[in-house]
Amino acid sequence: MADEGRWVADRCPQCGGILSESGREIECPFCGSHLVRRAPAGPGESPAEAKSFVEGLLHLKTYSCVDDEGIGCEAFSLLIPHSWEAEGGVRWPLQNPGMPAVVALRAHQPGGEPAFEVLPSLPFYWSNNPMVTMQFPMGSSYFGNEVRPPVQALQAMREIVVPRYRGQIPGLQIVSSGHVSGFVSRQQAPNPIFGGGPVQDGAKVRIRYRQGSAESEEDLFCKVEITHSVAPSMMGMIENTFWNADLIFAFRAPVGQLDPLSDLFYALVRSIRLNRQWFNRYTQLTQYLTQNPMQQIHHIGQIRQLLSQTNDYMDPMVADVFNQRQAMIDGIASGFSQARRGVDTYADPYSGEMLELPGGYDNVWASDTQEYILTNDAAFDPNREFDATWQRLSR
Repeated sequence: MADEGRWVADRCPQCGGILSESGREIECPFCGSHLVRRAPAGPGESPAEAKSFVEGLLHLKTYSCVDDEGIGCEAFSLLIPHSWEAEGGVRWPLQNPGMPAVVALRAHQPGGEPAFEVLPSLPFYWSNNPMVTMQFPMGSSYFGNEVRPPVQALQAMREIVVPRYRGQIPGLQIVSSGHVSGFVSRQQAPNPIFGGGPVQDGAKVRIRYRQGSAESEEDLFCKVEITHSVAPSMMGMIENTFWNADLIFAFRAPVGQLDPLSDLFYALVRSIRLNRQWFNRYTQLTQYLTQNPMQQIHHIGQIRQLLSQTNDYMDPMVADVFNQRQAMIDGIASGFSQARRGVDTYADPYSGEMLELPGGYDNVWASDTQEYILTNDAAFDPNREFDATWQRLSR
């Protein structure tokens, strides 16, 4: 760049030929490579961010959500775009012995949109026992579960999830709604970070609203799981029902941009990886609390005392639940994907794991810092542009 802001001659990264032509996209007159000039760092922008400004390049990083408040280790990780910010994580409201912790996480582009959110699960309880319903009427709390009769996912989305999490937005409209496939019944299990138990069904709604001068669209997804237990009594068969609106994800973007970003949002959900150590200790804790429901937990210090009694050994049944939970997260992503290009599967040479990334890119790179670059520019080599060591991946 010249001082006055004009492009000056530079060299082709493919053949080294001198480029005198101006403009953002040019073709090298010597080797024919299609080139995209990278913008210089703008006000408040770091050189690394400027380097990543390449047309058609997707730069992802691994975000680790550490449970600082409770167990003290990583709870889960996921991929997010390199320039995005993230806040929130695992919270411990300590109201529900079966769900003492919830997740509230938001990752977004600086400025607010596009954005991806994991919203806290909503636990409910219902019973046909008149002695219970007199003491715990509808709307009250039964051991941290809101007393409310179970409903299907689509009704729960319209009547509970959207009003609870987006009801404060004036002029909100539900544009479309429907059931979501991809939810497979599982055996009953404790309800750790992203839920569990027999899966009932899933739902999706698209909402549209205006905030200031900007108009946004948002897709919200959730599943509803319902667990019934029946026992005889002097008053007949008593049924107790615990149910959740769970796995609540939200994707938001300016109007017209939501569908083109569906591949990216799908990949973010598909990249969620639960931490085995965190899951194991959390499961041991919830088992203790649900087996001792009268154990009152008033502050996080008591939780940490109980956690000191847990161990690193993962019972085979807990390991099975862990695998089911991870498979459920993987599976539901395919249920609500609107991807046009789909995804491609790669083997990460550093972690040894298989990962799915947005499709449609001919060149994919992985770094030893758990970052990924996807581009159709065959001449682009991140080893020349970024720190860390990068390897090209094969499908």
